[in-house]
Amino acid sequence: MAFLRFLMLLALVVWLGGLIFFAFVVAPTAFFPGLLPTRHLAGEIVGRSIGALHWMGIVSGVVFLISSAIYNRMTVGSARPLAGRHLLIALMLLLTVISQFAISPKMHAIRAEVDVIDSIAPDSPLRMEFDRLHVWSEKFEQGVFLLGLAALFLKARALH
Repeated sequence: MAFLRFLMLLALVVWLGGLIFFAFVVAPTAFFPGLLPTRHLAGEIVGRSIGALHWMGIVSGVVFLISSAIYNRMTVGSARPLAGRHLLIALMLLLTVISQFAISPKMHAIRAEVDVIDSIAPDSPLRMEFDRLHVWSEKFEQGVFLLGLAALFLKARALH
């Protein structure tokens, strides 16, 4: 049972740690003035990184849910699918999947269509759509992080 608790905590640590690393290291470093020759290149790096981050989150979420369900089944006799932490992880997964398979592909398509997003006027429809999607992407990542903190708190509280 200790191994199942380990898997649950590892899944949360990987997911939340990845979000923190992305938000405070990858994105700010990529867009640090003068570090890379163009903002376009920084956007390419961040775009690929967020894809990897999403897959880490999806795998982590599935590992957490499976481990937690097995642990609950072994300790209390029920998988407890509606436990608070399970619902939080499921919502985190939902936001991550939407971001990965709905928001990110649209942003990549716009970038491919215009080549360099910064080269088009801020009031052009494609630029406005890209900026709108970028705002949603950021909100989803923030939501995943906050939900993850809540899930971590619930899991920590449940440990004896």
